[in-house]
Amino acid sequence: MTRILFVGQKPETVDFSDPALPPGFNAEKINAGIAVAVAKIGERGWQGDTCMITPDEAGGAMLEKALKRAAYDCVVIGGGVRIPPKSLALFEMVVNAVHKGAPAATIAFNTRPEDTAEAAARQLDAA
Repeated sequence: MTRILFVGQKPETVDFSDPALPPGFNAEKINAGIAVAVAKIGERGWQGDTCMITPDEAGGAMLEKALKRAAYDCVVIGGGVRIPPKSLALFEMVVNAVHKGAPAATIAFNTRPEDTAEAAARQLDAA
């Protein structure tokens, strides 16, 4: 079975005052989008796991632990980790952790939580 890991920043830790984020975004909307992502992954017959990390060293440990739980075919890194310029160090940590912890997995990027399955499909179809 194809396994997907969706990595994002824990919605409750996001700084929604950051002008780089879409206006009106909030933790409730992100959590609802994550639920949609998980459902769409399941609809494709894939096993989907989520790893919502905190933007600190503990987040890195959370991701490393998640990557050890299973062999993933694709890791999708969420926009909340890579879009805000102030999240650059977090984004680098995530990419390097995925590279080290899941070297055989493709890496995909979503534009919002709801299109996570589509992002994975792009990379899995290309592999």
